[in-house]
Amino acid sequence: MNRQRGVALSSLVGWGVLIALVAILAIRVLPEFMDYYKIRQAVKAVAAGSNGKTVPELRQAFGKYAEIEHIKTLTPADLDIFKEDNQVVIAFAYEKRIPLAGNVSLLIDFRGSSSGRGSSQ
Repeated sequence: MNRQRGVALSSLVGWGVLIALVAILAIRVLPEFMDYYKIRQAVKAVAAGSNGKTVPELRQAFGKYAEIEHIKTLTPADLDIFKEDNQVVIAFAYEKRIPLAGNVSLLIDFRGSSSGRGSSQ
């Protein structure tokens, strides 16, 4: 009995609560990041096939990708389309507010482009 080993019940409950909170946060945030990666993939695919297409045609192509991938966060009108170094670049930026508990929310700024220079913050 001099050297008892083990975990106290209060410590076990504390770790359980902490793990549960992290799991709930991950469950709420993960779908938003998956949506961001779907948008980024669609933007890169549209930009890769942009040979000689006009801006409305590029927006329409993104709209078709968005419909297939069930992207509701971003519309074709939200895209910034421009040329950089004689290549078409499609950029986007949006905010996503994720309610956590009561009046507490998590705000994430997502940015991306077909040139690979965008990131989420």
